[in-house]
Amino acid sequence: MPHRIPRRPLLAAALALPHLAGAADAWPSRPVRIVISWPPGGGADIPMRLAAPAMQGVLGQPLVLENRAGASGSVGAGVVAQAAADGYTALADTAAGAVNNLLIPGLPYDFAAALTPVSQMVKSPLLCVVRTDHPAKDLQGLLARLRSAPGQIPYASSGVGTMTHMAPVMLLRQAGVVANHVSYRGGAASVAGILAGDAEFVFSTLPQAAPLVLEGRLRGLAVSTIDRLPNLPAVPTVAEQGFAGFDIYDWLGFYVPRGTPQLMIDRLAAAAAAGMRDPQAVKRLGEIGMVPVGSDPGEFQAFFTEQRNRMSELIRAENVRVE
Repeated sequence: MPHRIPRRPLLAAALALPHLAGAADAWPSRPVRIVISWPPGGGADIPMRLAAPAMQGVLGQPLVLENRAGASGSVGAGVVAQAAADGYTALADTAAGAVNNLLIPGLPYDFAAALTPVSQMVKSPLLCVVRTDHPAKDLQGLLARLRSAPGQIPYASSGVGTMTHMAPVMLLRQAGVVANHVSYRGGAASVAGILAGDAEFVFSTLPQAAPLVLEGRLRGLAVSTIDRLPNLPAVPTVAEQGFAGFDIYDWLGFYVPRGTPQLMIDRLAAAAAAGMRDPQAVKRLGEIGMVPVGSDPGEFQAFFTEQRNRMSELIRAENVRVE
């Protein structure tokens, strides 16, 4: 006897489609919460706060920015991974989100499976800095000091698996030297550790490090990207100092829970792009050395996948793990 497909569930599903489309079309009808998975004042927080006014103009609703720091961004990411896919909760997270599942045992979610990329907000070059009383005057001087005491010199990062951690891992690997990693909770704390003398160098995001270099409290030894920084033109790149092709940087991504309707994703991406084109945001980001991007969802998905694969290879090769 032929199998008959029940009509009632199909009819119910068909009737639900206009309702779903109408809900997406009416979105947003209330404020949108953006969870920033890092502390205030850092490379994740500053770009989102600069972009917020223009984004609100596109969406027609306020943005509620909420800092939920901890565990290299995985606390805030977990909040959004478990949120309803209704367009009212989004995530702003750094590059660490792409690799946390490799580093933090027992995470109750897979970042790539639980979250959908919306837009890459900014590209954030890193600056290798030491205190001004440090004996190293350049990158080769720092490496010579590391070679003189293998594994004993401490360096700081804003968390395991962040780009402020992976940049020195890449450098130390290429230079054939070892150092002692000290993980802090966020970029501001890692720079404070340098100033206090608890660690000797850090590859910091620019909002924390650049002002202190300009004030003379820190010395810039190297820039992590291929090009020098417009606001610190005298600081050479890592590539210029014996490591051709060295190019690594942090970045800020914007995400929503998996299953969020595409119409909402596209509108959020348009809002993000507007935020990164806002003249005041562009000016301020340029002053601190951050590069606005505002990519579309397809571009960001491709970038996210490439970065995840690249950093995963480095993590496995160097046996990077949570201490």
